[in-house]
Amino acid sequence: MWKRRSKSFNLGTCPSSRSQPAIGLKQTPKSRPSIFGTLAKDKSPAHQDSRRSIGPQMMSLCHMFRSSGDGYDGLTVDENDALIFQDGNLLAGSLDALIRHLVPTAEYYPDRTYTFAFLLSSRLYARPHELLKEVCKLCKSQQHLEDGEKVNKEKLGKFGPNIIQLLGEWTEMLPYDFRDERMMKQLKEITQKIVTIYPELRKEVGMIMHDLITKLSSLQKYEEALQKINAEATQRLKHIVPTTDIVQMCPSPLDLAQQLTHIELERLTNIGPEEFVQAFAKENELQTSYDDMKKTSNLEAYVQWFNRLSYLVATEICMHLKKKHRVRTIEYFVDVAKECFNIGNFNSLMAIIAGMNMSPVARLKKTWSKVNTQKFEILEHQMDPSNNFSSYRSTLKAALWRCEGAVEEREKIVIPFFSLLVKDIYFLNEGCANRLPNGHINFEKFWQLAKQITEFITWKQVECPFERQSHVLNYVLTNPVFSENSLSLASFECEPPENSYEKERYKNVKSEMEL
Repeated sequence: MWKRRSKSFNLGTCPSSRSQPAIGLKQTPKSRPSIFGTLAKDKSPAHQDSRRSIGPQMMSLCHMFRSSGDGYDGLTVDENDALIFQDGNLLAGSLDALIRHLVPTAEYYPDRTYTFAFLLSSRLYARPHELLKEVCKLCKSQQHLEDGEKVNKEKLGKFGPNIIQLLGEWTEMLPYDFRDERMMKQLKEITQKIVTIYPELRKEVGMIMHDLITKLSSLQKYEEALQKINAEATQRLKHIVPTTDIVQMCPSPLDLAQQLTHIELERLTNIGPEEFVQAFAKENELQTSYDDMKKTSNLEAYVQWFNRLSYLVATEICMHLKKKHRVRTIEYFVDVAKECFNIGNFNSLMAIIAGMNMSPVARLKKTWSKVNTQKFEILEHQMDPSNNFSSYRSTLKAALWRCEGAVEEREKIVIPFFSLLVKDIYFLNEGCANRLPNGHINFEKFWQLAKQITEFITWKQVECPFERQSHVLNYVLTNPVFSENSLSLASFECEPPENSYEKERYKNVKSEMEL
């Protein structure tokens, strides 16, 4: 809710333009190429307008996607695979045909943009362990790996290295899929089968397994740290009487903005791309439950962090009975928000603005009358929700362009307003059909989902360059925050109710708090 304004969140629908992969892009030479690794940049003017976003440090998958025209000239159908193409770009196909398009052979290897888009969005139609089972089954049948006779390595050719590369890309792009024991079991079985035939691939397989286990262990440690932080915050709620405030704990607004950026990047980094998509899976499509696929809660933890920061801001303001201290705290948070804006930390910026626009803070008219609101109003304008957040989207675009040529790490930071990103992806999913009238899967939707989520991937790859201040981080993450009723009560104690509505609200809150 916005202070002094009555504007609502007006979120638009998904973009109408289609994006397809650019096939055969040059990759940087690596022993095992990373799909999120550096790609050769095309500096030609013809490609300047087609870029939609620039990653902070490296060219990302979004640069593999190019916009196509809206016409359907050049439509072709691969009768064998039942795949529909337009101008060489895949538009639709049956699930079986799309799986066949994923599985490599001795002569064929899928384009890496296709691999990412399909593995990311296929969970709308099949659980990951079922997909991997089908991939393994298809490999065995196509290459006759289950034949009684000894498998002919020469006849298999490059199939072995190709399937290992595909599995390596899967574990690299979507490692959280392998939290499922069924996935890990199948991965071990197929890689052991290939290593038996191709002993020279043992080292490569070992690297894949090592990297995967490292990522899953890192996730486990992160989740344990979150549980510890939440437990400490819950424990400290029992001692909610404040002994200090944020201004005393961290006098510099810039320092607090930098510490907030630490928290943002850590939580952003641990969100898996699949977490955006798996919530859209329909039970009637998969004949399974959402919980069966869901192995992480990093996206929810990030949303909870936004809410906590908003409530922390409101708490820090309303906890002061003296007006001059409330004024000081408001102006302090305005400066913190300004520093977040300068850093490119738009999520913390929006959380701070939301906290100051909460009703218990917004109603403090006597307090606000003493505040120099000019800077705050400028920041509010930047994050104004009208016209589908057009001001913010323009600012975000400028920040992305700034990052393209950045040399210093601090100039590469872009932390989007996360709730809007999630809603954009949600409306893209809702606004585009999963299947065409003939029952084929709408792969154009896969391309769009992959493109939007790839932009997110570039944002989370930056390492925070600022020095950590443990005492500030601990305060922000664990210091008690007031509940909604506690905030209302504190606000009325700061400035008494002025009208019949507020008097009734005050009476009800006091009554509820006494129960």
